[in-house]
Amino acid sequence: MNVTTVSTAGMSTAIAGIVALGTGVVVENTRGEIADGGDDVSPVTLSSDWSRVARLLLLASLAVVGSVGNVFMISAVMVEDHLKKRGNAFLVNVALADLLVTGLVIPASAIVILAGQQESPSICRFEWSLEAVCFLVTVFTLATIAVENYARLCLSEERYEALTPSCVTSLILTAWLIAGTTVALQSSLDLGPDFCGRRFNGIAFVQAVGASIVVGVPALITILAYLCLVVRVRRATRASFKPPVAFAWDYDLTKTNMYSFAMFAVFWLPFGVTLCVSSVRPVSARVFYNLAWFALSKSCFNNLLYCVSDRHFRNAYVKLFHYCCCKTTVSFSRRTRGDGTGRSSGDVRLRVHIIHSYASPASCRPAVARPNGRDVYEL
Repeated sequence: MNVTTVSTAGMSTAIAGIVALGTGVVVENTRGEIADGGDDVSPVTLSSDWSRVARLLLLASLAVVGSVGNVFMISAVMVEDHLKKRGNAFLVNVALADLLVTGLVIPASAIVILAGQQESPSICRFEWSLEAVCFLVTVFTLATIAVENYARLCLSEERYEALTPSCVTSLILTAWLIAGTTVALQSSLDLGPDFCGRRFNGIAFVQAVGASIVVGVPALITILAYLCLVVRVRRATRASFKPPVAFAWDYDLTKTNMYSFAMFAVFWLPFGVTLCVSSVRPVSARVFYNLAWFALSKSCFNNLLYCVSDRHFRNAYVKLFHYCCCKTTVSFSRRTRGDGTGRSSGDVRLRVHIIHSYASPASCRPAVARPNGRDVYEL
């Protein structure tokens, strides 16, 4: 199954090439054939052992399910009240990167199979270049999500307010700019292995160092940010203090973000390990391309993880499904309160960042009962 696997494979090419760019050293690209030749494994149209119908159905199913799911994930942030927060724009950015894969990369391979043509170098390079950009954007954005979650839950409101909408926009655009520039430079300078040409002999040392910086540093930041967040939350909630409901919702979303990062690692780590091993010993082309395709399929399932793990995404998905498929009347607005104030029943007067307030005397203030029976903690 090597469809866009080469596209993914190309991603590693881009990452490997970054090394030479980042260190200022241009490594001579001595090319060698992939072990076993792999002539029956296409980087675009999957293995020739499969029938055309089977390959077309597989790719079409992945493209449809993944694209619809990613559109639902993006829309959920706009229609669900609790998800309408500036930091969740980073989740939209990850979904957008996945949407480009499921909406452009996979369909491109399906079109080639439908037309009954062999893959062309231009299609192959388009696929792996786009996948390389989306991979790097996802890596950068996952690290940003971890830091934003830590700031939202553990820092004071004044410090969190430094993350303005303009700052969020700048971070997202910067991630795409860095990823696009990196892949463009790698392609123009012809650095690293050539996956579309089926020529690969591992990664040079300086390229491995550069790839570690580009991928390893954001991954390390993500892990450290989540570890610090979990430790601080557990310390703050270790006593008999009961966190407000809004904090619990944000913490549940943070745990879902952790699961998303773990899923990303599970899908991409086997391919990365194989890429490193190939520098020491020959790797079968079939194994290499299949692992690359497995990593690529992550874009089709990440949105389903949010549906399963987070209640607000799940509620939004149900609303969107009824609106799009069942043609029923669905209201995305909040219900108005019956006390005549005009405020919605979904409004929660809670301090989301309880860690800073937990240690202060204000955290001992008594709860104030709301008209609808829900308690509000004045933090």
